[in-house]
Amino acid sequence: MAFFSRGNARIYFEDRGAGEPVIAVHGLTENTRYWKFVEGEISARHRFIPMDMRGHSRTVVEGQPEGFDARTVGEDILALADHLGLGSFHLLTHSTGGFAGVRLAMKDSSRLASLVLTNTSSATSVVPGDREAVRAFHARFARSFERFGWGQMTSTLKLIPGPFFRGIMESDKASELLEFSRGMMSLNDRPTIARFVTSFYDDPDPQVEGLRKIACPTLVIYGEKDDLFIQSSRLMAGEIPGAELLEYRGVGHMTALEAPDRLASDVLAFLAAHPLGGGRGTGEAVCL
Repeated sequence: MAFFSRGNARIYFEDRGAGEPVIAVHGLTENTRYWKFVEGEISARHRFIPMDMRGHSRTVVEGQPEGFDARTVGEDILALADHLGLGSFHLLTHSTGGFAGVRLAMKDSSRLASLVLTNTSSATSVVPGDREAVRAFHARFARSFERFGWGQMTSTLKLIPGPFFRGIMESDKASELLEFSRGMMSLNDRPTIARFVTSFYDDPDPQVEGLRKIACPTLVIYGEKDDLFIQSSRLMAGEIPGAELLEYRGVGHMTALEAPDRLASDVLAFLAAHPLGGGRGTGEAVCL
């Protein structure tokens, strides 16, 4: 287990394999376990470095400010790279991690050898509308984490999978993947997740002008059944210069769980096509 400190945050990460580094950032209620089914194949060819986003699992923030916003999470990514002495790196993201990753790339993509955005958006809200409406929606969403346990939530998903779990519940491994998801989510503290939700998801603007400033090679991936992120994925791919777009037929929001072999293969092919090209971005893993 490995941690580094940034201000009042103690951030957990894992580090395995060797070669060009790939920092991976998960989505809401997830953690490093989200990458479990792709990490073996990726770490066989790259130095794979998944992290727990602040507010999630083993990453702990003590006191204020908690920094539950896209800008701060993006700065955490760079801080991890600095901690490991990486001049540049590949960035693999999912959902909320992608919100932070794409906003980071909008600000400055000079350290990114490549950017992979899976099932995500350049807006930091899953719903449109003015900021007050967005705030009210996410306040209601946050209350579900305060009121219900992880077991209750996953039981409800069997009947009402919603946009995030539709692909899982329609797959032939529904029971197995739902149980895995329950175990992954249960590593998080529900009141902390509720605070994260009310703080993080605040901007419905996709920041199109910012997308046009991203200069690193970018791959956008979405699932055919990922209803919330189809339009946003196509928008990002259309506005980021030179971006590539892949649609996974028959797959929903959780691509790393639902289609791990394809995701690992596509990510590795993209990274191979866009190597670092120098700098301090290689080296052996220092911990597991």
